[in-house]
Amino acid sequence: MTESRHLGECLDGQRFWNDVQSLASIGALQPKGIRRLALDDQDNQARLWLVEQGRALGCQAYYDAMGNVFIRREGKAPELAPLLVGSHLDSQPQAGIHDGALGVVAGLAVLRTLHEQGIDHLRPLEVVAWTNEEGARFTPGASGSSWFAGQRDYHAIVSTLDGSGIRFGDALDDCLELLKEHGLTYRPEPFIPHTFLELHIEQGPVLEALNKPIGVVSGIQGVNWYEVEVEGQANHAGTTPRQVRRDAFDGAHEFVSALKATVLEQDDDLRFTIGKFSLWPDSVNTIAQHAAFTIDLRHPTQSVLDTLDARFHDLAKRQWAGCDTSLKVTSHVAPVAFPEHLLDVLRDSAGRYCPGTPELVSGAFHDAIHLAHVCPTAMLFTPCRQGLSHHPDEHIEREDAEVAARVLADAAASLLG
Repeated sequence: MTESRHLGECLDGQRFWNDVQSLASIGALQPKGIRRLALDDQDNQARLWLVEQGRALGCQAYYDAMGNVFIRREGKAPELAPLLVGSHLDSQPQAGIHDGALGVVAGLAVLRTLHEQGIDHLRPLEVVAWTNEEGARFTPGASGSSWFAGQRDYHAIVSTLDGSGIRFGDALDDCLELLKEHGLTYRPEPFIPHTFLELHIEQGPVLEALNKPIGVVSGIQGVNWYEVEVEGQANHAGTTPRQVRRDAFDGAHEFVSALKATVLEQDDDLRFTIGKFSLWPDSVNTIAQHAAFTIDLRHPTQSVLDTLDARFHDLAKRQWAGCDTSLKVTSHVAPVAFPEHLLDVLRDSAGRYCPGTPELVSGAFHDAIHLAHVCPTAMLFTPCRQGLSHHPDEHIEREDAEVAARVLADAAASLLG
């Protein structure tokens, strides 16, 4: 029997990379990329692939009311809360193969290494695949992890519709029936894990620029989402004088300019994005009566988000270009800072393979932001080329991914006991 202290050194890098490629064949696009939308046939087949791999290692498979799948390797003290390791299997419509999936396969590699080395550990280990992290089919995302962590209501989640009018709950029922047919054990309620670890691609350019294969993530930015509506008056584009126009586009432009001036007063960690914008009646020769757009506002400090939220609402009370403006918060997720004792575990493990491992704050959502509310949680990043993600050209180097998986394995071994 091999000691588990440096488990990562025993990890089979070739088998790990083969598993990454094997999973990528489910929902594969041509010439590259994947499409596994939450709870579609491809996403469900990816769940079954994970179950099959886990069972081949002597693990048990479980699922819960949100379709989250857990692959469990028993510990010598099965009554102890398990260490959770994992991420998600669903993707964007035109996606790369590593976003989410890498973290699940890396968790599987940890299970495989423990099995092949014949290592007994005190605490159970479970690899988890969370449902609908991306939110590409059903919005908002992170449905499985937010429900598991008590951050979102089950009924609110299952009542959402996709673009074709299909209820989340109906798609979920089909998934649950499939998992039941394949002999998984049902867990009706969430539980409190001992710890949750998530490995993910960075989805940013920092690690590549630093030429580092791994980064320790110290926390995740908080985010506020808003919907803005600006109401003017439709009229003829050629006959209406400038001074009497109530152009909703002009109103939206003035309001956005005021918002951006407020944002520019903050530090460089702030992220302000208008991702959707529409006009009505959407005619080339008609003054816009209605404008609508979204705002994505992110920062790692809650007080900054609160300050800007108050200022945004104050600005929305004014008229802009003679138009009335309304601002509605559609989502609010508080920032999280991962606990120091767990970051120390990751720092120690990462230092064996990557001296001077950098630390980053994640600007993107991950399931870990919700798990942090119920148990000690932390993340590792590995670089992706040019920071590109949510795109078929998403690319990571095998050598970097192997380092990340080895660091994850060492950290897991130190937590399993």
